[in-house]
Amino acid sequence: MKIIELKYRTLIYLFLVGLISCIVPDNIKQHKEIVNLSTKVISSDTVKAYFGWWVYGEGQHIFKDELTLAEYDLIFPNENMEELAELYVSVCEMEYFPMECQMTGILSGSILSVQEFEILYIQGCGE
Repeated sequence: MKIIELKYRTLIYLFLVGLISCIVPDNIKQHKEIVNLSTKVISSDTVKAYFGWWVYGEGQHIFKDELTLAEYDLIFPNENMEELAELYVSVCEMEYFPMECQMTGILSGSILSVQEFEILYIQGCGE
């Protein structure tokens, strides 16, 4: 009786191993296709310079485009956000004060991912 149970367990084990070996390569192939598609989407986005006003307040960074007057949420993937907020407040001396900037980055929907930025003029300060 034990020999028969052992044979069934072995057959079930071999069946499961065979089944898993068929499923896993398909999942890996699909994952690679998804990664390739996402890479193509990222590479199709172009880094571009945008001119307008950077406004910071209550933890949110916003950019108002000079040409379209559209507003975008800013993300700074290469910057420390606490230091960036401190920089903004030290330059403008208060929150919600527009700072004219050139933002270089990738626009994706309503989010501008900033790679580099340059402060051009601080509104109202004459600097």
